[in-house]
Amino acid sequence: MKQIDAVDLGIMWDRLIAITDEILLSIVRTAFSVGVREAWDLACVVFDAQGRSIAQATLSMPAFIGTAPLTMQHMLKKFPAHTWQDGDVVVTNDPWLGTGHTPDICIARPAFKNGTLVGFVMNISHLPDIGGVGLSVMNTEVYQEGLMLPVCKLYEAGEPVQYLHDLIAGNVRTPEQVFGDIMADISGCMVGERLIGEFMDEYGLGDLAALADSIIGQSEAAIRKEISAIPDGVYRNEIEVETVTDAVTLTCAVTVNGDSVDIDFAGTGPTAAYAINVPLCYTRAWATYTIKTLTTPTIPNNVGALLPVAVTAPSGCILNAQRPAPTGGRHSIGWFIVPLIMGALAEVMPDRVQADSGMASLFICHTSPSGGEAGSTQYFLAGGVGGMNGLDGQHTTPSPTNNAVVASEVWENETGVRINYRRLLPDSGGPGAFRGGLGQIASMTNTREDTVAIFMFGMRTEFPARGSLGGKPGSTRVFEVDGKPVPPKGRLELKPGETFTIAEAGGGGYGDPMRRNPARVLDDVRNGAVTVAGAARDYGVTVDLDQGTATRV
Repeated sequence: MKQIDAVDLGIMWDRLIAITDEILLSIVRTAFSVGVREAWDLACVVFDAQGRSIAQATLSMPAFIGTAPLTMQHMLKKFPAHTWQDGDVVVTNDPWLGTGHTPDICIARPAFKNGTLVGFVMNISHLPDIGGVGLSVMNTEVYQEGLMLPVCKLYEAGEPVQYLHDLIAGNVRTPEQVFGDIMADISGCMVGERLIGEFMDEYGLGDLAALADSIIGQSEAAIRKEISAIPDGVYRNEIEVETVTDAVTLTCAVTVNGDSVDIDFAGTGPTAAYAINVPLCYTRAWATYTIKTLTTPTIPNNVGALLPVAVTAPSGCILNAQRPAPTGGRHSIGWFIVPLIMGALAEVMPDRVQADSGMASLFICHTSPSGGEAGSTQYFLAGGVGGMNGLDGQHTTPSPTNNAVVASEVWENETGVRINYRRLLPDSGGPGAFRGGLGQIASMTNTREDTVAIFMFGMRTEFPARGSLGGKPGSTRVFEVDGKPVPPKGRLELKPGETFTIAEAGGGGYGDPMRRNPARVLDDVRNGAVTVAGAARDYGVTVDLDQGTATRV
């Protein structure tokens, strides 16, 4: 193979990303569940023969690409690389080996070229069901959270391990959807193997080793260079997050030393009694994601971005939960790792940090069988994104996760729960020189003849998205049924004819609101983001829409 120069590296690196994007799209187009084909709750990662991640699909879930490299190493520990055969499919959904909770299944298949192992393709997707009580924060131990698969073979040399297929089918509510998604993931792996082979032929590659070395080395060098520009020191932050019955403190100390970062969560509160606990793999994924976005956001992800960052948390704290702690709703705590670290680094990276976001609302809807199998449907709504230096926050956009918001028509067809309306909420974005994104209000009515069970994971109901560097907080999230407040987490029984309403949280503002140009405040009022009263109260700006004027008092 010819020497890989900078031009070759750029071209081949882009080609690998295109391959992973095509794999991901093949899964979305063939998956059965709403969570994958509509909410894009999945990821695709390509590894070299050593199990080092070298490329990921552009729209992969951030948490999954942070956990996948370690999951691959767990798989190789159980099944060393030289033992894999063409057609093997290895899986796990163990929360401590995979992504942090049981519904996410990690599926890996080897890629062979002329009989030689050249790499692996791993696809991760959120299954519509995995049995047990269901995905609920009210579970009190992991054994209630469904079937847990250790690292094991679902296919061996192309032949199904039938007893394992039967075991899965016998333990889930929606076997057709579950296996539809699993087969989509496996097919995606096969697409990846074909595309990798074509890629190697085109560029005359006998293996991926030299290319992987170059990609990983370039990424690691780039992030270390950016870390070196941060002043050495220890930067701390602490926030409160609601649990189910009370609040928990999350604490971090970010130590910058030369070209490396150590993030320690010592001081964080203990494991909770309910399913909001976070295994360390998920904590590490969001911590490394935050450093990556603050330093080298435009460089594609691979294992090189993980190497300069060390993450530790005391065993038994809520960010390093131990078995058998329940972890089904680990995102409802884990997502807060991003604003926690952003807040710690705000003083030394003011132009790069983001104010806190309103985050997303995740619901799992269970419906009773009506001539077929029971229904299990995943749904996302979103609050506003936090403002940044030079940028207002986006409205109703999931952050830090990147799930798609499920279309109202799809949700209605799957569940029989009608979406009455979804509207932006004026004044919900935190005031700032750069305003936080707006939340939304969504109303939905159960039009079925039976009760629908909705499993809720509500956040930001007590602690709003905080502003940054003088910005103000956004609005909090509110849940109601027929106008009466309901708990934000747990199981909601929505009876026929009842209406469920969610007011989504706004993002925090960035910078002093009094620095916002009155002309921009006028535009906010015209666009419905800010009311006339809100302009006066939050920005000190008197707006006259008839005259088209805005004056700071």
